[in-house]
Amino acid sequence: MPAITFFHNPMSRGQIARWALEEVGADYEVVPVDWQAKPQALMDANPMGKIPTIIHHAADGDHVVSESAAICHYLAEIYPEAGLLPTDAEKADYFRWLFFAAGPIEHAVTSKAMGFAPTAEQEGMAGFGNYDRAVDTLAWWLGQNDYVCGNRFTMADVYVGSTVDWGLAFKTMPERPEFVAYAERLRGRAAYRTGKKMDDIGAPA
Repeated sequence: MPAITFFHNPMSRGQIARWALEEVGADYEVVPVDWQAKPQALMDANPMGKIPTIIHHAADGDHVVSESAAICHYLAEIYPEAGLLPTDAEKADYFRWLFFAAGPIEHAVTSKAMGFAPTAEQEGMAGFGNYDRAVDTLAWWLGQNDYVCGNRFTMADVYVGSTVDWGLAFKTMPERPEFVAYAERLRGRAAYRTGKKMDDIGAPA
């Protein structure tokens, strides 16, 4: 049995986990998920039926991980030889921007797509402030760093990079020079391109 079972539909955030799995060279099997007939094994592992969800078949038993950012970091932890974990000096930036993308940016982009913009009074409660402030903050960081942790690619870039890549593709994030340059750097990675080809999506030329 492969070390990891990966519940996946290519038209989903599962693309993030696919890229992460390829980056670490994981031994995994894919369980396709039909939106209208989700496999019982997925529902047993994750009652929300969300993907991506992975099951790590470890020596001490099965471990279920869901939520894309968590999957990314978990894979970096169980495959340390891939070299995608942060050093002690990089941990602050790594976790700061990994969770910033999974929290404020995700909420800001989703809220805008759904037509919700918090009032000035609601911004503190919303958590992301407002869309422009969240996007500007991420652009500020990427404008002065090639990657999340400066000049070195880490697993945080799989998640943050996917957020930017998708945002540009679906026009939910502005085509700012900082974002375009960052996305272009990531699209050149072998694991990124392999994942896209495996899902028959195609990597940008």
